[in-house]
Amino acid sequence: MKTQLRTRTATLISAGAIGLLALSGCSGMGSDSGGSESENSESQSDSGESGSGESEMPDESGDASMDDADLVGSGCSAYAEQNPDGAGSVEGMAQDPVATAASNNPMLTTLTKAVSGELSPDVDLVDTLNGDEFTVIAPVDDAFDAVPKDDLDALTEDSDELTKVLTYHVIPGQLSPEEVSGEHETVEGSKVDVSGEGEDMKFDDAELVCGGVKTANATVYMVDSVMMPEK
Repeated sequence: MKTQLRTRTATLISAGAIGLLALSGCSGMGSDSGGSESENSESQSDSGESGSGESEMPDESGDASMDDADLVGSGCSAYAEQNPDGAGSVEGMAQDPVATAASNNPMLTTLTKAVSGELSPDVDLVDTLNGDEFTVIAPVDDAFDAVPKDDLDALTEDSDELTKVLTYHVIPGQLSPEEVSGEHETVEGSKVDVSGEGEDMKFDDAELVCGGVKTANATVYMVDSVMMPEK
């Protein structure tokens, strides 16, 4: 739509300029009717050329999903380049509920296993996450890799503790990058502290990788650390 408006505006300005030139040139000839006919002819000719040019304007819709997503974070551009299309792209994730969208995200494979019962059969949060609106703080795979193996093994063996850790990463309701700063009560019950803004945003001590990613029912903020609720 913006492209069409700019093209039509350019057509009107161009037609007006040509009309003034035609009027100025014909005033020296002393023929008003001739000037009018020349002005109309040139304006119509220019309008026709501009009309054909409108269909040749480049399509700018390719970046629409990136613009509309309101993304923040230093890792967003790299993610979009590595996942330009398909279910795991920014646009693709917006079509699915959050647990489904996360399963298509190549940076969230461990989180997906944790919430779907693959790490612990007694912990399956897929229906819960897909069933309401949430803000999801999603540790990327590197964040889980940084957790000592003994600690991660202990979590997978304690379904209650794993559930607490996972639900501590979930805030009821969708919060945009402009709304997410501050303290928010999580599904687990404790409060997470979101500080800073833009690329400098932090969730407790976890730093933002890419946030503001929309799914069908949630807003996702990918972070570089696994957060732990207070005991």
